[in-house]
Amino acid sequence: MKQMLTELTINDHNALAIVFVTFIISALLTIVVKKVAAFVGAMDEPNERKVHTKPVPRMGGLAIFFAFAFGYMMFCKPTTQMISVLLGGFILILTGIVDDIKPVPARWKFLCQIIAASVMVIYGRLFFDEITILGLKFNFPTWVNMGLSIFFTVAIINAINLIDGLNGLSSGNAIIYFITITVIGFRIGKFGGLDIILSLLMIGSTFGFWVHNFPKGGIFIGDTGSMFLGYMISVVALIGYKVATITSIIIPIVILFVPIMDTILAMIRRIIHHKSIVDPDKEHIHHQLLKMTSSPVKTVLIIYVMNIMFSLVSIEFVTGEKQLAIALYICLLIAFLFLIMKTDILFDKKKKNNK
Repeated sequence: MKQMLTELTINDHNALAIVFVTFIISALLTIVVKKVAAFVGAMDEPNERKVHTKPVPRMGGLAIFFAFAFGYMMFCKPTTQMISVLLGGFILILTGIVDDIKPVPARWKFLCQIIAASVMVIYGRLFFDEITILGLKFNFPTWVNMGLSIFFTVAIINAINLIDGLNGLSSGNAIIYFITITVIGFRIGKFGGLDIILSLLMIGSTFGFWVHNFPKGGIFIGDTGSMFLGYMISVVALIGYKVATITSIIIPIVILFVPIMDTILAMIRRIIHHKSIVDPDKEHIHHQLLKMTSSPVKTVLIIYVMNIMFSLVSIEFVTGEKQLAIALYICLLIAFLFLIMKTDILFDKKKKNNK
């Protein structure tokens, strides 16, 4: 596995060139995708759950995927492992395109996510060799590690997909994640690693779309993009775990603390209210903050700040003083829980008070 990971390098290529080239390609492709989405009927119609008031083209993730693929071909060497990653991503892109045109039942999307993750894990042999949590190591049989890696990938895909409710939310948080991994790689001397290269490709590709999406929402990322972003986040995490950029499974989880917690709370909320865990609602973290701020832009910026704070502490945990980082993690967790208690994310306080 280590040999497969080291075959893909950029040697003397400048990191800024990777970001710049993929940014330009993505920004230009997004303009094209807008017209394509309108032509094929991939329009997001307004309803009671949504903030926008007129139809908006979606399928913006198509620009991110093609910019990433072009950047990969331009700057990187092909390997069997990366072919599996691209194949898994292509499966999700196709699923997203169909869903953005005509909604696909949740169970079929979930099945496609499992297939995509399985291709990457089994064919690409990209999975956890062992699980490390804050210094504790757990060794499992290969088939268990593969199963955990598939579960991890599908979980991240859905966490990013569920938080995609406001302009710039999923793409902005993905950019924060990829920048964080890049900074960690730079600080520990692994700047040429595959996970860092893929992060640079994703920073440029995602940012090229983001400028069209935030704050005015000229185009939405759609399931085409949100699923691909979650998938690539998990890919980078799995590769980083292999080459020791990420020293603990806790790191990617904490960097993505807000979307992951939003997913967990959504499942708990739906169980409490006797609903299916896949039923959509308007009680996610961004919806709760929107009630407080009455501003989509302010809401997104607040979530950015929360994720940046967890990212900064994660950088400190990997490259600096671990005890300090753990103390800061606890402080951030307490602050987050305090914020959650002020919202209706689990229980409707107004209804409760009326009783």
